[in-house]
Amino acid sequence: MTSKFISPTLLCIISLLAGCSLQADSEALTTPTLVVITSTLAPTLTPRPSETPLSLPPSSQPTVPPVDGITSTQVNVRTEPSTASNVLGIIPPDMRVEIVGKDPGENWWQILYPQGADPEGKGWVTAQYITTVAKPEVPTIGGGDGADPNNDNLAIIQEKINIRSGPGTGFNSIGTLNPQDAVNLTGKDANGTWLQIEFPEGAGPEGKGWVNAAFVQAIGVENLSIVTDTGVIVGTGTPTTIPLPPTPTLVPAWMDSDTTESPIAHVTFDPSGTRTLIYNGDVSTPEGDVQDWIGFTSYTTLVLVSLECIGSNSLKVDILENNLPTSQTIACGQQMKTAAVKRGAGYLIHLQAIQSSESLRYINYTLTVKTSP
Repeated sequence: MTSKFISPTLLCIISLLAGCSLQADSEALTTPTLVVITSTLAPTLTPRPSETPLSLPPSSQPTVPPVDGITSTQVNVRTEPSTASNVLGIIPPDMRVEIVGKDPGENWWQILYPQGADPEGKGWVTAQYITTVAKPEVPTIGGGDGADPNNDNLAIIQEKINIRSGPGTGFNSIGTLNPQDAVNLTGKDANGTWLQIEFPEGAGPEGKGWVNAAFVQAIGVENLSIVTDTGVIVGTGTPTTIPLPPTPTLVPAWMDSDTTESPIAHVTFDPSGTRTLIYNGDVSTPEGDVQDWIGFTSYTTLVLVSLECIGSNSLKVDILENNLPTSQTIACGQQMKTAAVKRGAGYLIHLQAIQSSESLRYINYTLTVKTSP
């Protein structure tokens, strides 16, 4: 028998060709393919980048710098451009604000208001009481008529109107709305001529109020629930018979606790800013708020004063200069009465319901004061 063997020299050459050193045969046989594959694997091609590099951040929309404004009176900051929306806070007179937007009707300015509850740190104020050097060139927030075609509960106010406690002009006015104000509809009367809206700031039942449908742009009114003047839902759709008109229910005027030191409204007129004060309020006796104080400071020597009243005409109106009585008065129904004033002096208009021990006397009034050229 012929014996066979492998010389050490030949074993070493085979080991070098296999890519390993002189190691134990058992270790070399378990992993030889890993060494060979790794050393002979073809290079991986890197995908070509897209035309827009992924590392670049998306381009931001151009922003318009805020426009400075000064409050001419104490103003409410609201969540939406509407007096029917919630109040975020109050800004005193002669305070600087930064305007960043406007509503389509340019009746409201959107301002930076980081101290409010709005997550974006913004709020809305009435443009009438903000003085600016020039007309703010800021973006319009909400285009067109502001109505969302997919929201049957949204309505846009077309003219300045009263919000009432019930569906009719005989009910108390609990606030006002301006053109382009957006409101949420919650119901309608049986005729569909009055619409119920959300009004958390008013004195209406359960934070609701009523507006005349003739001055409101809305869709889907036919789907709203029919609500009685007491707030009870009685169904949907329009009945075939016309019910009797609702009976107005008078309630005392809301207690606003204003004083000579803290009037319910105050405006400092400015030739390049606010030149008109319009305030809608109410007083009542023997219950409720008996009197209101409204102040102004003029840069002219003459102002024009008008007073419209609804309800009882038992209203006494006096004009004070620097908290001292004057001989000037105004009565319900007077239009554009001329009143002499002093430049820079502080004036107060005192409206008081004439005391009565009989049934409730309620007076809703609209006071207008304009500077005379």
